[in-house]
Amino acid sequence: MSRIVRAAAIQISPVLGDDGLGTARKVCQTIRDAAEKGVKLAVFPETFVPYYPYFSFIQPAFRFGGEHLALYERAVTIPGPVTDMVAEAARETGMVVVLGVNERDFGTLYNTQIIFDATGDILLSRRKITPTYHERMVWGQGDGAGLQVVESAAGRIGALACWEHYNPLARYALMTQHEEIHCAQFPGSLVGQIFADQMEVTIRHHALESGCFVVNATGWLTEEQISEIARDPALEGPLRGGCFTAIVSPEGKLLGAPLTEGEGMVIADLDFALITKRKRMMDSVGHYARPELLSLLHDRRPARTVHYTGEANPADTAPLRSDGAKS
Repeated sequence: MSRIVRAAAIQISPVLGDDGLGTARKVCQTIRDAAEKGVKLAVFPETFVPYYPYFSFIQPAFRFGGEHLALYERAVTIPGPVTDMVAEAARETGMVVVLGVNERDFGTLYNTQIIFDATGDILLSRRKITPTYHERMVWGQGDGAGLQVVESAAGRIGALACWEHYNPLARYALMTQHEEIHCAQFPGSLVGQIFADQMEVTIRHHALESGCFVVNATGWLTEEQISEIARDPALEGPLRGGCFTAIVSPEGKLLGAPLTEGEGMVIADLDFALITKRKRMMDSVGHYARPELLSLLHDRRPARTVHYTGEANPADTAPLRSDGAKS
């Protein structure tokens, strides 16, 4: 009998202007709401906690220093209060949760995707390998160690953020690990309809090429939030559109109507038999691959700014994370 997992792609708006925990509380309530619908996997938008740095898209860098510093103050440490809250909600509901956060590690922010298992344990915390365009003024770079597929209560899960999906080798790195469900995250409320159109092409293509399900979540800004962020009516246009929250089958089919505006969930039952059906015809990392002609070199070593030598126990010399724990 094939396994079936009910998944939800979540499209909601952040909470702006508080201590940074308001959005996390909204995430936890949404997890509980989804659980009432039988959902076992929930995917939230890119850097949703505390919010995506929309300011960096509409303002020049020399003007958004104050807003960048405010994001530092509200950013997430791993582990920390936000991860504790979400872990509790995941454990309480028996749900796998994929959450995008702005992670602070001492003096640098990162675009980070966290995968919580149904037990509340963190299976993966990965950083976007290359921030895009304006984002390079906000976040640091991730490394190849984060390009992992993890075993969860919902299946083998991989995740990428936004334009990482335009890096075919990053996608292939996850494909080689046989992901069954790919969790994609985009900011939403950005660029306009062309962004939504491009997103649809991107996630449907990955589903076909990888032979997996894709659960894609985008954020949403209300009109009031757009005005608050823009501060100038002339800058509001770029903060509309660009939403395409959807779930795609391994055959590239949309499972239900996508959500392109407003808050809500796209929910679908993922029948894993469709993975075998697709891969029987075309398995990009199996019978359809030509490794003697084409192969991928994937450096999975974590990036380090210091390397220790000598007799000391490595655990005693491991670099500290921002919460004081050993890496």
